[in-house]
Amino acid sequence: MPQQTRSEPELPGAAVDNGPYLSELDFSAFRMQVSTDRYNSTEYLARERELLWMRTWQVAGREDELPDTGDWTVYTLFDQSFVIARGRDGQLRGFVNACRHRGNQLCEGSGHAARFTCPYHRWSFDLDGQLVGVPRPDFDGSLEVFVGEREALGLVRVPVECFAGFMFINPDPQAAPLADYLGEVVDLLAPYRMHEMVPVGINVREALDCNWKVIMDAFQEGYHIQGVHPELIPAMDESRERYRFYGDHSVATAPFGASNLADISPADQVAAIRELPATFPGVAEVLPRFEELLEASRGTDGELVFTEAVNARSLLQQATRDTLTAKGLDVSGLTDTQMSDNHFYLLFPNFFLTIRAGEATFISSVPHPDGDPNRCIWHVTGFMWLPPEERAAARAPLVEVSEPGSFEYFLALQQDYEQMQRQQKGLRNTRLEHMALTRQEVRLAWFHEVLDRWVAQGPA
Repeated sequence: MPQQTRSEPELPGAAVDNGPYLSELDFSAFRMQVSTDRYNSTEYLARERELLWMRTWQVAGREDELPDTGDWTVYTLFDQSFVIARGRDGQLRGFVNACRHRGNQLCEGSGHAARFTCPYHRWSFDLDGQLVGVPRPDFDGSLEVFVGEREALGLVRVPVECFAGFMFINPDPQAAPLADYLGEVVDLLAPYRMHEMVPVGINVREALDCNWKVIMDAFQEGYHIQGVHPELIPAMDESRERYRFYGDHSVATAPFGASNLADISPADQVAAIRELPATFPGVAEVLPRFEELLEASRGTDGELVFTEAVNARSLLQQATRDTLTAKGLDVSGLTDTQMSDNHFYLLFPNFFLTIRAGEATFISSVPHPDGDPNRCIWHVTGFMWLPPEERAAARAPLVEVSEPGSFEYFLALQQDYEQMQRQQKGLRNTRLEHMALTRQEVRLAWFHEVLDRWVAQGPA
């Protein structure tokens, strides 16, 4: 029988695994009412635009989308446009997507170029943003400007940094470094090696009829499982969720894989785990090893013999560790609970990540560029760790959904997709001035307190 107990206090994930339960939190620190104007008011959205979105770090794509020198992509936020490019030194840099001459937009979409050339007057800029060419410098005064003020006429820079394989951009040139903004989250996520994961299965961007915060709210609480995802009830025990708060960010974890062992028979524990791939596809590759471990746990009469230390949950953890190690992923920095349990990260303002060893689901949302607070754009990507030689073939291309409702998500996500837009219809009612939160929605309370601080005064 494989050893199932481990002592892991030194591993970063233990901080979350041993975080406080809901009953151990001090709720005097939280406001459990949230004003609803933030979901439907154009005035509130205008404050968000200037005090939040134009000052905060946000995901602009994956670093491996720009692998080569000269690769570039455009990131759009409201009516603001930025270019991210891979320089000759291998570094990524961000620029305002406008020529310094007369402000003409330089790029659309994504592409590859040795330099950026404005299609209006043909001024050209190197990949580091420096002005390198002006047509007809012999015109009166032009040569002097080109030579004497060249440094001042480069593209306007904006900060771009990478973390966990994501490209982050901040429209604020005075922004603190990304590592400072993320704080302890950097060490918590590092052992998953997410920078080596690739999009697999789902990679979709679509406009939704709801405010961007409705999406962030929905994925920060498990209270709605009983109403929206009843099929997950046997596999997740939300009553044992643990919480941590790190600066503007938060993380929670709930036992996964029939954790309420005192109430579930061995056969029911196993059945719940076997059903997980319907909602969590990444579990499928672990099941063969799980079945092998099950056989070793049967008595002479063929019946499963579980103990406090060895049960379906611990076997799922061991099967996951064995399977991923055999694939080549170093999981030595992850705890046993990180083998089985999803950890739910909200990196303020719009980076949501559900992650367990070997796989993750990333969800982001941004305000719709048309300025309607009742609409947004969401991006959903499934990630999986694969050996390097398998990544290119498995990579899921980005799907841009143009016909609302035409793309069918996997079960749990489809349920959320429908529910979130239904919620926004209720939030449009102006006589509903506040939402009342339950204690199980404590992360929403934290998120909205952080939001209130930003919108009131900008970053702390």
